Amino acid sequence: MLFPVWALISGATAFFYPSTLNWISGPKFEQGVQLLMLAMGLSLSTEDFRKCAANPVPILLGFLCQYSVLPLLAVGISRVLHLSPAFSVGLILLGCCPGGQASNVATYVAHGDVALSVLMTTASTLAASIMTPTLTSILAGAIIPINALDLAKSTVNLVLIPTLLGVVLNEAFHKQIDRIRPALPLVALALTVVLCAVPVATVVDVLKSNGLAACLPVALLHGFGYLLGYVLPRLLNFSERVSRTVSIETGMQSAAMGFALSTHHFKDVLVAVPSAVSIVFMVWMGAALAVVWRLIPIKDTSTA
Repeated sequence: MLFPVWALISGATAFFYPSTLNWISGPKFEQGVQLLMLAMGLSLSTEDFRKCAANPVPILLGFLCQYSVLPLLAVGISRVLHLSPAFSVGLILLGCCPGGQASNVATYVAHGDVALSVLMTTASTLAASIMTPTLTSILAGAIIPINALDLAKSTVNLVLIPTLLGVVLNEAFHKQIDRIRPALPLVALALTVVLCAVPVATVVDVLKSNGLAACLPVALLHGFGYLLGYVLPRLLNFSERVSRTVSIETGMQSAAMGFALSTHHFKDVLVAVPSAVSIVFMVWMGAALAVVWRLIPIKDTSTA
């Protein structure tokens, strides 16, 4: 569970020495996201999709929480705090992104269902090319004009194509991929750490001048995401293990994807700020929650 430590170190480096990382922007950053999605795809197989079909209810619950709780929270927070149009759009875009890979690590620490976490992340990631642009256009289109088709094309290029390519390569060259499989988590971790830091370096001037105003909405988004992601499954009589998993999946978004889309499609830098700030709060809040849960034994044995 050293990921939060490395994320803090990289984030601090980006904040105090932005020139070391802000050159990784635009196409270079997008290529980094694509490489991360490729690594995720290489870790998947058709068997994972068969597992989804065999036990769809918990995955569907996570999917619904992922693409309903966070987007609606983002809209509510934007209105209650009277955020600027650009920042509101960025917060909503962040809320409409799929789950991040860090959620799988946090779920393991929290004694959640790791296999379910991976399947939830996979489902939300593959659906992102439709869900992210559609929800962003519906919820934020009245604030700033949004071209949903262009957003969808970018999401397909960033997420869907490299992920599916990884799955195909894993199926076609399984023995060869097995040789490099042990290194894939390390590659994904290194990429995630770098991709976490670059957004901070890019918007550092905004963070220095409007730190609290930029951090509060994002902290509220993730905090309530973790809370509602846990409470809703418990109210529906799902097990403690499943509820912890859904909570972490709901609260942890792919902020790198949100940042890539916001910088590619919007000129106002404020649209990118929520995703940049999210990386810090999402990881540390999720890590803290996971550690607390690790110390609390799971009493129920239900598999629902």
